[in-house]
Amino acid sequence: MMGKVVSAYLKKNVKMAAEILKKGGLVVFPTETVYGLGANALDPQAVSKIFDVKKRPRFDPLIVHLARVEEAKKYVTQWPPLAEKLSQAFWPGPLTLVLYKNQIIPSIVTAGLPTVALRVPSHPIARSLLEEAGVPIAAPSANPFGFLSPTQTKHVAETIGKKVDLVLEAGPTPLGLESTVISLIERKPKILRLGSLSLEEIKKLFPEVEIAESEQIVSPGQLRKHYATHTPLKIFRGQAVKEKNAALLAFSEKPKTSVFKEIKILSPKKDLKEAAANFFSFLYELDQKNYQAIYVEPVPEEGLGRAIMDRIKRASYEERE
Repeated sequence: MMGKVVSAYLKKNVKMAAEILKKGGLVVFPTETVYGLGANALDPQAVSKIFDVKKRPRFDPLIVHLARVEEAKKYVTQWPPLAEKLSQAFWPGPLTLVLYKNQIIPSIVTAGLPTVALRVPSHPIARSLLEEAGVPIAAPSANPFGFLSPTQTKHVAETIGKKVDLVLEAGPTPLGLESTVISLIERKPKILRLGSLSLEEIKKLFPEVEIAESEQIVSPGQLRKHYATHTPLKIFRGQAVKEKNAALLAFSEKPKTSVFKEIKILSPKKDLKEAAANFFSFLYELDQKNYQAIYVEPVPEEGLGRAIMDRIKRASYEERE
C-alpha cells in the first residue's frame, strides 16, 4: 500500500497533511520545482525518517522550506544585505539561500554544518501547507537518494510511496527542475547548484555571482553522481549506438537516421523551459521500459539549458570516469 493519496486542492486535505507534519510524520507535497518529501524541520526524529526513507547519507544537508521571507531571519545568525536583495527579487520562487544557521535548526537537517539552506516556495499548495503547519518543513525531493527527482505523484508511487504517511496530489510540477542554490557565506555569492532560476536571470540583478567550484558538500545536488536512472544513461553526440534496444531523449527533433526503439522530444519548439519541465518526467518513462541504454542529446548550455546539462552530466558520471 502506498501512503494515502489525496487531492491537494481540498482545504481539509492540506489541514490533514499539516497535522501529520506537526505529529512527526512524513508528507509528500508539490512545489513549483519537484515534489518534496517533507517533515517538521524542528523535529530531529521526524527529519531522521527522511534520511531513512530516501536512504540518503547523513552528510547531505536538506533544504528548509518557509512560508514567508520574514521567517528566514528567525533561523540564521546573520541576514546580510545581499540575502535581503535576493529574497526580495526571487522569493517566493525556485531559489535556495545558504546562510549561517542559529541553534533552533537541528544539526541533522544541516548534516552538522554551521549553515542552513532556506527557501520560500511559490507553489500555492506548498505555501498553504507551510501556513497551516506553522513550522518550517525540511524537504528534499521525494525519491530514493541519487535517482531522478519526481515531477508527478506516480513517480513517488513507484519508489518511496509505501513509506510515507500522506501524498498531496496536485498534478505535474510546473518547472520540473530543482531550485537554484546560492551560498552567501563568503564575500561573493556563489551558485552551488544550477536549477530552475537561470544564471542569466540572477546576473541581471547580481552580476557578481559566480558558479562555485568547491567539492565540499554544503547543499543538495553537489554530488558528482546524482539524478541517476536505473538504465545506463549516455550522452548522445551522434556516435555509433552499440545496443540493439536503446532509447533516445532528444532536445527538439529526431535524428535523420535512427537505430533507437523509442525517441522522446523534450521541446519541438526548442524552448528550454518546456525542456526543463519535461526532463525528469520523460526520463522516468524511458527508465521503466527495460531498455539496455538511454541516450540523451545535449541541450544548448544557456539559460535553463545549463541546469539540464548539469543533471545529464551527473546522471552519466560513471560513463565519464
